[in-house]
Amino acid sequence: MRDASVTTPTLPLSHIRVLDLTRVLAGPWAAQNLADLGAEVIKIERPIKGDDTRAWGPPFLHDAQGKPSAESAYFLSVNRGKKSVTVDLAHPDGQALIRQLAAKCDVVLENFKVGALAKYGLGYEDLRAINPGLVYCSVTGFGQTGPYAARPGYDFIFQGMGGLMSITGERDNEAGGGPQKVGIAITDVLTGMYASLAVSAALTHKERTGQGQHIDMALLDTIVAFGANQILNFWCSEQVPQRWGNAHINIVPYEVFATSDSHLILAVGNDSQFRSFCQVAGLPELADDARFKTNPDRLQHREVLTPLIRAVMRTRKKSQWIQELEEANVPCGPINDYQEVFQDAQVQHRGLKVDMAHPVGTVSTVRNPIRFSETPIRHDVPPPTLGQHTDDVLQQVLGLDAAALERLRQKRVI
Repeated sequence: MRDASVTTPTLPLSHIRVLDLTRVLAGPWAAQNLADLGAEVIKIERPIKGDDTRAWGPPFLHDAQGKPSAESAYFLSVNRGKKSVTVDLAHPDGQALIRQLAAKCDVVLENFKVGALAKYGLGYEDLRAINPGLVYCSVTGFGQTGPYAARPGYDFIFQGMGGLMSITGERDNEAGGGPQKVGIAITDVLTGMYASLAVSAALTHKERTGQGQHIDMALLDTIVAFGANQILNFWCSEQVPQRWGNAHINIVPYEVFATSDSHLILAVGNDSQFRSFCQVAGLPELADDARFKTNPDRLQHREVLTPLIRAVMRTRKKSQWIQELEEANVPCGPINDYQEVFQDAQVQHRGLKVDMAHPVGTVSTVRNPIRFSETPIRHDVPPPTLGQHTDDVLQQVLGLDAAALERLRQKRVI
């Protein structure tokens, strides 16, 4: 429904318009992915306050004078490429605006509680009646159905419920043992990724058939699906997976080792790499030891082999190990903090940090990792300030004139 001639038509989704009714992380992440792919994303925010994450700081973006602005780093991280329009969904006139916008969009994204938007006449069936080809994606904690559907939930809860924390953290018999959450809200991010994939697939179906559909995305479903090989290990062995800290349940040696000055990751994925490691370590006899010749042998004798490797790893500096192991084609790597990540030569070569001009000041963003050969992703539209595009969108998309906009402002609808 979007006029692709308005922007560069080479981006894969440049012909798509998205109405983004989401906030916080999972939904906005999905919408940002679609914006990166060229879609026009209209983000609806509450007047005055906007998305909750606008206040989730410090840190805040600094202006040209070096003073903190009202733009939080959290909000900036998941809302690039969007247009911000302020609408009060609790006001009947605001609901009417949303219905008018939905009639001119290809996609609606929302992450309200189950049934909440239907009370405003903005549920899937309501908007489908206006726009039969609409792809409507709902993101909730537990999904649209089931005994928990009405429950609220946050990423941390789902990391626990979905099994991730049962396999994350040091082993119970080791110092610091116990369940740990992942250091980012991984359930939210993954759900956003799955949602943007689902929307893209539904758009392909729509283009072939003209038929829209409702997508039901649940954080719990996503984190369970993320269990991948660990769940299959459980089903095939009937043994419940446990926490292994930085070690690997299926491969040895494959974990973090202390060096004389730091730590590094040693990731030996096959028997040939193990033999090469033994040569570099000055322990060639280990490769021919019957207890360690194959990976199943090494798994069986993990408690014997690992202390031997720990001892030899402490004899050299991290940089020396990395150089020698890389020369021998043995996978290894440092454990970087985020300052070190963006000082890394490969990260710099790939241009993973992108600086964008923002109305407040320069904002840095992480480049989308997708690399198209023919339709390269650009990062030239920064995260919006609150309500930055309200007038433009309502005028251009809905054809409202200045008098109509003023009436809506007087009613505090926008």
